[in-house]
Amino acid sequence: MAARTPPRRTETLTGSQSALVRVPEGVISGFLLKVIREQIPRTQDELAVDLGIDKSTVQGWESGRRPLSSTRAGNLVVLRRKLILLGAPTGLVDLISLAMDADFVLGEILRSRPTRAEVLRHPLAGWVLTRDTTHMIGWAISGVLPGAVAAELSIPAARRGPVSTAPLLGQDVRSCFFDNLRHTADVVEAGGEETALLRRQVCYLSSYDRARDVAEWFSGMRRRGRIPSAGSGWSPRWAEARSVAAALARQGDPELLRDFIARSITDNDDFEAANLNYWAHWLGLDSRPQTSDDFMAEQDCPAWDASTLLRQLAIRLDRAGEYTDLYVHSIWALMLTRRGLADADPRTARELAARVRTLLDGDGLSRQSRRELESVHYGLRVGGSSNYRSDSEGQL
Repeated sequence: MAARTPPRRTETLTGSQSALVRVPEGVISGFLLKVIREQIPRTQDELAVDLGIDKSTVQGWESGRRPLSSTRAGNLVVLRRKLILLGAPTGLVDLISLAMDADFVLGEILRSRPTRAEVLRHPLAGWVLTRDTTHMIGWAISGVLPGAVAAELSIPAARRGPVSTAPLLGQDVRSCFFDNLRHTADVVEAGGEETALLRRQVCYLSSYDRARDVAEWFSGMRRRGRIPSAGSGWSPRWAEARSVAAALARQGDPELLRDFIARSITDNDDFEAANLNYWAHWLGLDSRPQTSDDFMAEQDCPAWDASTLLRQLAIRLDRAGEYTDLYVHSIWALMLTRRGLADADPRTARELAARVRTLLDGDGLSRQSRRELESVHYGLRVGGSSNYRSDSEGQL
């Protein structure tokens, strides 16, 4: 995990409501530790004995009252190693640092109601989130289990019985979180490229709000002309437009995303490269920490493996939900620009072919997505991506 400022003590804030809101410090990483303990499995008493510490320390960690992030770095290393020796899934232990990062971002957003002069110090203004960090934050504000956690569970989460199955924050804290995001969005609404990263990440996280008038909020942005356009060449505005389109798709409106794919990605080499570069970062395949969106403009020698990206997109294709159109186009473009990918990985090719057939047999695809899937299906059926069609007319 990249170096961050030291965690602050638990404090209370006043949001747009009159109630005081207690800022959580370690709820996500603490709950993840609880999941790890149950996977071993151990009770709190047993884990305390195994680690040579008091039960109250384990309880403090798991509840977030004693944040893991305030533990000395050397002690965290020891904790991770002991958990693995006790039989904890290594994949879950590896997620502890990521969960602490999510705790940091969550806490900072809850504290952040910036003025115009302060927006560039916002935690979302200078750090590009990945999918796993975003989904960890989403675990606390929506209760949805992150895929990275679910993939490592050998004991189903349902076995935990009537106790909490997510680090879901109280309604007052969640309301404060979304209120602060909207406040920030209002402050930077008319800003330039220097605040585009902040605007797009605020917008995407705001789409997790299912309890209130989010659709109307986005509609208001449309009415005020604040839905960004991608422009004619890559810029931070392009990345912002992509995230806004994705946020609206999450809210059940796929049309802007479909239009963005057709007008602001397809058949433009700069945009196609930016889309794949962002996918690689979002999925954790490009491990470089990014403090701006400029990495999306890279075209030569990308810092990610194309075969791995194809596999990551392929295994999620049939459960991409509101983002299916974006997944379809990205797979189509990746196979078109990296000839031979499917030939080099027969397993991925077989799994992709099965998912493509399932989608083609169903409804709900846009016309462009259906054409692109038919091209992918043709290339896989006649011998891999070296025979891949670039359009639905059968051109090789």
